[in-house]
Amino acid sequence: MTDTTKYPLLEGITGPSDVHKLTRPQLHELCTEVRQAILDNVSKTGGHFASNLGTVELTVALYATFSLPPDKVCWDTGHQAYPHKMLSGRLSQFDSLRQTGGISGFLRLTESEHDHWGAGHACTAISAALGYAVARDKLGTGERVVAIAGDAAMTGGMAWEALNNAAALETDLTVVLNDNNMSIANSVGSFSHHFAKLRSRPWFQEAENRVKRAVERLPKPVVKAAAGFKHGVTHYFAPEDTGAIFEELGFEYIGPIDGHDLEVLLDVFANVRELKGPVFVHAITVKGKGYEVAEGDARKWHGVTPFDPEKCEMAGSSGPISYTNQFGETILALAKEDPKIVAITAAMPDGTGLTKFSKELPGQYFDVGIAEQHAVTFAAGLAAGGLKPACTIYSTFLQRGWDQVLHDVAIQNLPVRFFMDRGGLVGADGATHHGAFDISYLMMIPNFVLLAPRDTTELAEMIRFAMAYDKGPIAVRYPRGSADDSLPEGRTPIVYGKAETLREGKDVGLVGYGSTVALMNRTAQTLSEQGIEAEVMNARFAKPLDEEAIAALAKKIGRLVIAEENVAPGGIGEAILKLLHKRDLSNVHVSLHALPDRFIEHGSQSDLLREAGLTVAVFAEAAQKLAQSSTHPR
Repeated sequence: MTDTTKYPLLEGITGPSDVHKLTRPQLHELCTEVRQAILDNVSKTGGHFASNLGTVELTVALYATFSLPPDKVCWDTGHQAYPHKMLSGRLSQFDSLRQTGGISGFLRLTESEHDHWGAGHACTAISAALGYAVARDKLGTGERVVAIAGDAAMTGGMAWEALNNAAALETDLTVVLNDNNMSIANSVGSFSHHFAKLRSRPWFQEAENRVKRAVERLPKPVVKAAAGFKHGVTHYFAPEDTGAIFEELGFEYIGPIDGHDLEVLLDVFANVRELKGPVFVHAITVKGKGYEVAEGDARKWHGVTPFDPEKCEMAGSSGPISYTNQFGETILALAKEDPKIVAITAAMPDGTGLTKFSKELPGQYFDVGIAEQHAVTFAAGLAAGGLKPACTIYSTFLQRGWDQVLHDVAIQNLPVRFFMDRGGLVGADGATHHGAFDISYLMMIPNFVLLAPRDTTELAEMIRFAMAYDKGPIAVRYPRGSADDSLPEGRTPIVYGKAETLREGKDVGLVGYGSTVALMNRTAQTLSEQGIEAEVMNARFAKPLDEEAIAALAKKIGRLVIAEENVAPGGIGEAILKLLHKRDLSNVHVSLHALPDRFIEHGSQSDLLREAGLTVAVFAEAAQKLAQSSTHPR
């Protein structure tokens, strides 16, 4: 349990309604305590750090002015909502943040009644909040609804679709933009603060509405002049057309305001709560606020491993090269040799290993923002235009562009190379981030080629193979972290549609794909100690399968254990079962192991693999049962 005595005000907060009881001086002190609690806890557990330091004042002000419950707040992605978790009675649980059995690093409807929207993917909050608002209108419940967007969420098309719909519906909805990268405007000063408070007052909005109604009765030339005057006044205080786009959409725009000026936030939110119709509050925040090194390098401190808060140092990584870094090094080397190779990421250059690429080859690098649908079709256009796109997206995020993968890439059979990091169980980020479905959702699409490497060396070979392949779309999936070092050094070249035999045997066949190959090799070592000789196959290709090699293995031994770090429906195991049926080998004894038919929560990768039953012990037991209880089918 987290020691809460260090935070005398915060430890007394059991829910957002308790924040209402505090005086303004106490609210300032509460902000200090929340920021310190984030530093104290995240430095021990790891997690999203800089984003949460930037939302402290915004969260405190929101909960000091809105009534929660019954009011609803939908946070975009949730990784900027640690202050919300602390203000909703979960401070004592923060030592379990993102740990097995602990509280989530995101928001979950099942974790707290105060979590009104659970999300790990960006750009969803405004749509969800609009749904809440319309439900309120239909049911007549009367609560206020707020969406907190930010951390680049406004780079995604879904957010703008929701804004457009919200304005058309004209329902009461407040959207707060946590603008922590100055992406829209940098007008933060006394004039804009004063004008924001003025425009947020209900009497100002009513006066403006009365003027609008009066102006509508005037001749058109006068109306045009009046509109020009209003535009000039508005943008004198909010230069560079800061809020014009939101006003044109139909929102009452307020801002930009200093998202760390608690007094301004309290005044603005108190007024906004009384406004009618769609309202957009633009708050400028500093990602990493209050921790100097995080302010200076917010990208590095966005997500952290445990670190020393006094030395400002994260623990350095050691051991074998990670799959992510292997990808980054290999694609950079290839792109230096071939200027037609271009790399695409959806706002994840660090996570996908493209940071160095972006610096050394900026002309061959494209960060499209949190816009996976666009990223895929953009890559398709690049391929159609004669370039060689490497579309690099986490497995879980490529789900968001599935229709584009099908419609824009596969139907046109364009040679887009997809590199799917975080294939399989990712660990602490949990259900929203596990790459549990990519084998299945790509296996069903005609024209696709699917590969997965047994280790980082094979990943490099597969990257070279994929970049040379020009007959259609191809996808390589690889897991988070580093490879198992127990695999044999010897290897055969990557050949289209061909598997690799790592170990000969006669009693049972072990077939692995990607991350499970090393587990199968360890299983064979364990079985050998028990007198059971297993043959180990590295499938390499899920599509096309090496049908001849797999059928030959099935005929030779008659007993197969198959494992994949993907759900069973539509996976490689299911494909092998169909192959056996097609080859009249349905009598072969098969033990199939895949991720279970449920969403797996957060925890360490090893804990989650154990929970899913993807371990050497489980595979060895299955192989033993097959070897001991079944004879070779003749």
